[in-house]
Amino acid sequence: MTISPLMPVYPRTAFRPVRGEHCHLIGEDGRRYLDFAAGIAVNLLGHSHQGLISAIQQQAATLMHVSNLYGSPHQESVAKRLVEVTFADTVFFTNSGAEAVECAIKTARAYHQHIGNLDKYELITFKEAFHGRTMGTISASNQEKMHKGFLPILPGFKYVDFGDLEAVKAAIGPNTGGIMIEPIQGEGGIKVPSDEFLQALRALCDEHDLMLIFDEVQCGVARTGTFYAYEQFGVVPDILATAKGIGGGFPLGACLASEKAARGMVAGTHGSTYGGNPLAMSAANAVLDAVANEEFMAHVRDMGAKLTSRLEQFIGNYPDLFELVRGRGLMLGLKMKVEPRPFVAHLRDNHQLLCVSAGDKTMRILPPLVIDESHIDEFMEKLSAAAASYQPEEVA
Repeated sequence: MTISPLMPVYPRTAFRPVRGEHCHLIGEDGRRYLDFAAGIAVNLLGHSHQGLISAIQQQAATLMHVSNLYGSPHQESVAKRLVEVTFADTVFFTNSGAEAVECAIKTARAYHQHIGNLDKYELITFKEAFHGRTMGTISASNQEKMHKGFLPILPGFKYVDFGDLEAVKAAIGPNTGGIMIEPIQGEGGIKVPSDEFLQALRALCDEHDLMLIFDEVQCGVARTGTFYAYEQFGVVPDILATAKGIGGGFPLGACLASEKAARGMVAGTHGSTYGGNPLAMSAANAVLDAVANEEFMAHVRDMGAKLTSRLEQFIGNYPDLFELVRGRGLMLGLKMKVEPRPFVAHLRDNHQLLCVSAGDKTMRILPPLVIDESHIDEFMEKLSAAAASYQPEEVA
């Protein structure tokens, strides 16, 4: 056999974590790493949160799966909590962010077809966006690297530059059914649009009766210092996709929608065998118990402000490596003047610090939201040592 038992679709690193302790991961070789990647913004409570662990253990001993053929007090409980803390009136649970975005796309199309607008199926999306790896979600992105090998992509999407309002206006046509955007681009490089831009998108959607979809898979669930990022822009979407942090490490996503937006999602239009299973709902309840309060949000904003300040003071020491810091809360990007991937490998392999590369020459800094100042100190010490020893010609 020439192919590995594990399908080789990931260029995996040599680091092989086998255990987690709070904000650190321990490798197979016993070495300890500071985790400022958090499973790509997933492990918001770190790796050993007792509330999350206990909730999953207790639920596993009681009931793990029954399918969606039956009534679900577990789902009803979490859906009610999400409705209470967001704009949404209704929730559909999925197993991942890509599934949540797929549901959001279907919800937008179903809205128009339900009211007789059969031609309004197209979504305007933004260049360098990342919405997932399904056929629908790769088609929603202009990134050719994700299209390669899977052509033809699906019709129904128009791509415009992130932040270009005139391009959005020009793209609206007789087939336009909505606009889908990450309110903060993650994979694209932690790009934060202006309040005015997102507010203008809301106004355009209202004017043309379009669905405004926010993909908050990465920036949602307290990551930016509010429960969802839309709260910071003075804009309310019609549909929102969430995942990653909502399960704290357990696979879980959700599509949130207003009553108006969900009017086409009637019995038989959508489904999921595993979506909203009792184990996932127990994880979600534990996450909500921990983060859905102002004290926790204030902690994220405080740690984010301190980390941002430290980074801004630091980057001036290495003007050939670093350009600027951007982001909100604990979703930060360090824009570099060199390609970030080799530097991220240097951090990991030589200084036991985990971060994530992104587009636009940006290194993502996505720590667990439970960090304290000691973790910021450790991060800055490791980053400083790595910058001092880095040779840009190093290859990951």
